[in-house]
Amino acid sequence: MPEVTISLAAGRTEEAKKQVMLDITESMVKNFGVDPEAVVIQINEAQLNNKMKGGKTFVERKAAAAK
Repeated sequence: MPEVTISLAAGRTEEAKKQVMLDITESMVKNFGVDPEAVVIQINEAQLNNKMKGGKTFVERKAAAAK
């Protein structure tokens, strides 16, 4: 059973996340020859204030990008 975990900053739409999961499922079926029912995908979202890159939280990075 392939299991895929995706970690990302919060903010994507439900539709976008579903499409990513469908695309990954399709890739697993195509490349690993497994049944779609065997594929498990989990998205772990971090709130922007709980994720940091380059010494700045994603809230800070978003504010800086908006300027």
